[in-house]
This record gives sequence, structure tokens and C-alpha cells, in this order.
Amino acid sequence: MIILIAPEEDIAHEIKILHQLFEEGLIYYHLRKPFKNYEEHVSYLNAIDKKYHDRIVVHSFHELINEFNLKGIHFQEQKRIENIDNPGQYFKNLAMYGKTISSSFHEPIDIEDCYFEFDYHLLSPVFTSLSKEGYKGRGFDVNHIDKTIIGMGGVTSKNITSFKTLGYKGIGVLGGIWNNNKPVEAFKEMKLSF
Repeated sequence: MIILIAPEEDIAHEIKILHQLFEEGLIYYHLRKPFKNYEEHVSYLNAIDKKYHDRIVVHSFHELINEFNLKGIHFQEQKRIENIDNPGQYFKNLAMYGKTISSSFHEPIDIEDCYFEFDYHLLSPVFTSLSKEGYKGRGFDVNHIDKTIIGMGGVTSKNITSFKTLGYKGIGVLGGIWNNNKPVEAFKEMKLSF
């Protein structure tokens, strides 16, 4: 399972590259654009071919799930802490049937202690980040946790085996694709390894 996280700032030919990645089999695309407002999220989604919308998970503006045929929604850690104690209230006005719900975590113990059943959990930083300055890897081993955990931080095609050894069911990648001169080739290489 490979989850691609959107670059925070738009990059040249981003939508074109994204379409190529979808064509190569990308199934999970996390739309995380913290500097875009609601209208800019709508414009971004409208620029993507509708046939790929069911592969997109939104981090912000969860109500977009009501307007687009998206894959699901994702909770950043703070938003999860603020809202998941009363999930019935939070999800009341969202069309969530058949959609995924995931969340970010930065400590394995928090995943273990989390009573809410997320479809998958993003845990970082496993290795030192390629896209966030000073984000040092911590080498979390999650073999003992019986939940679907996706490892993030420092993902390259060369260390994917290490993620498997540490118990991850997938990888979350940002810099390993978007910072690569050949992002589609990098994705294809990672796909072969996972």
C-alpha cells in the first residue's frame, strides 16, 4: 500500500504528473494543501479527471466528501484530538458511507491507545524526512500493534524493505516522489518493492 501525500506548495506540472501516477496505479492520494482555502481545494479537485476522484483523501475541508466522489477523509493529529471524542456528531453531516477514515500519529503508543477504528494510521517520522527540515527519524517498530499502520518519513525505493521489517503495512511518501527528478519512475520503483 503506497500513499502519496500532495506537496504543500504547488509544483510545476503537478496535475499532469498526478494523472501519470494514477495511470501507473496510484490508489491513495492524500490531498494535503494547508495553504489553500476551500475554493482553491475545489479548483484543484476540478483540475483532476473525475475518474480518479475516488482515489483522493482530503485532509482539510472534510465536507468536500459531500460534493466529490472522494475516497475518504484524513485527520491531522490535532484535528483528531479535538473531534474524535464525539465522532457521531462530527460525521453527522458527512456522506461517509463506504469512505475511508484515517489519521496521523507521531507516537506508536497513541495508535495502540486510540479506541476509534481508523481504516489506517499514518505514523511518522520512521526515517529522517526528505521534505521536512530537521524531522529526524525514530525507527518505530510496530510489529506488536495489530492495526494497519503506514510508515512515513524518509521513504525511498532503497529503504522500503526496512519499513516491512518494522511491521508497516504500507508507506506514505511525499519527498521521495515529488522531490525526485523522475517522480513517475520513482513511484514505479517503489510499487515494485511494496
